[in-house]
Amino acid sequence: MQIMISNGSKEPIYEQIYYQIKKLILSGDLQEGDSLPSMRQLARDLQISIITTKRAYEELEKSGFIYSIVGKGSFVSEQNKEMMRERKIAVIEENLMIAVQNGKEMGFSLKELKEMLTLLFTEDE
Repeated sequence: MQIMISNGSKEPIYEQIYYQIKKLILSGDLQEGDSLPSMRQLARDLQISIITTKRAYEELEKSGFIYSIVGKGSFVSEQNKEMMRERKIAVIEENLMIAVQNGKEMGFSLKELKEMLTLLFTEDE
């Protein structure tokens, strides 16, 4: 499992870890029952505080992406297909909002952004 953190990011490190592991689960790169590195091991690998990895794992557990067994570790939870679909839609919406915001910051109108999106879809067909 490859996790990349950026100290220059505005996003807290625990959130960077949370979103990357979440993405690995949603994409199917991490499957139900797969074990995650221990909090200590991940902290060591990333050269960060164990408190940071603990927070990321707690958030993943609260969101239902992983579960932990004391003394055994943390594992990818079974994902309900409808729940997975809803989570993927939420990720897509979040990414689209970021893209629209970036476009607006660059001075593009909503009409221009829609045209770009239409072009992207017609290129795939």
